[in-house]
Amino acid sequence: MEEEIKQSEHKKACANCGAILKFKPGSHQLKCEYCGYEEFIEQAKSSFEELELQHYLKVVGENAYTETIDVLHCKNCGANQHIEENYKSLNCIYCSEPLILEDVEREGWIVPGALVPFQIDAQKAKTTFKTWVSGIWFAPNKLQRAALDPEGLHGLYLPYWTFDANLHAQYQGQRGDYYYETQRVRTKNGTQTRQVRKTRWSPVSGDVSGFVDDVLINASEKKRSDIPAKIAFWNMKELVPFNSKYLSGFVTEKYTVSLKEGHHSSFQKAKQIANGWIYKDIGGDTQRISQANIKLTDETFKHILLPVYISSYRFNGKEYNFYINGQTGELSGTRPYSFWKIFFLVLFILAIVAIIAIFAQ
Repeated sequence: MEEEIKQSEHKKACANCGAILKFKPGSHQLKCEYCGYEEFIEQAKSSFEELELQHYLKVVGENAYTETIDVLHCKNCGANQHIEENYKSLNCIYCSEPLILEDVEREGWIVPGALVPFQIDAQKAKTTFKTWVSGIWFAPNKLQRAALDPEGLHGLYLPYWTFDANLHAQYQGQRGDYYYETQRVRTKNGTQTRQVRKTRWSPVSGDVSGFVDDVLINASEKKRSDIPAKIAFWNMKELVPFNSKYLSGFVTEKYTVSLKEGHHSSFQKAKQIANGWIYKDIGGDTQRISQANIKLTDETFKHILLPVYISSYRFNGKEYNFYINGQTGELSGTRPYSFWKIFFLVLFILAIVAIIAIFAQ
């Protein structure tokens, strides 16, 4: 069945001055940065849709249920970035490499079913980043300047797959129960007794079942490290049905992990969940699983977008990234050290030690 391909860019002009409206974090409104006019984003009457997985895996190659977006591909790190606004020049949000605007490509994508809107605005994110930078020792001056650079921090919607399924697993294994034996041992202080823990194993079998909800899989694969685990937690209860107006003023990354690859990764996580259920079902003090037949039924999925702020720059040929969760404000980042600041501190300490030694004579 052929599906109509729609356009995701719906730039909204200010009713007062004609400027482009941008999403106001922490709200469901668009705001004009020039005159302050605000406009509510109309909410969908129905909740976001869970798509039936097996059917979709068959038709995804035909671009069913897709829109098209303009995508800039970073040749350095591999990120696919979509920007709603028009820029004269742009750098990759991850590695700061220049992006060639003339190389923009129009690509189809699986329409996001939902997103978590930004809850903190760019000014608060910059303040959080600046506070963190000012609190670290021996940071190079370039990092200090990056904290003050209004263009150094970017809001980004990250692509994720989520999977739901009914899980059923039949298993065989062993239950281990601890018991203790008293043993007598000879020491230099004479014969002593001690308690030695041992395990009594017994064969078990059974089955577990339950619903696996919102298994989250990162749909972005680039030549860089993943988003730090410290900030990769979002409250999924704040998901709202997808509306492209929430993207205004931010960069949106197009997924590079296919639905099929994401589904494979989700099954590995489902196996971990099943093993946890099995261990609990076996009981005892310790457990072994010798065989587990895991089946997933009624599988559904969503393509969702989740918010982060990113600052990136290169120092002495090395790339550094700083991340702020756009919903919670949690920050994580790696930092460089200034060789010269450390060098002069060491010289200063040595000078103080030398002066003390001279006066002590």
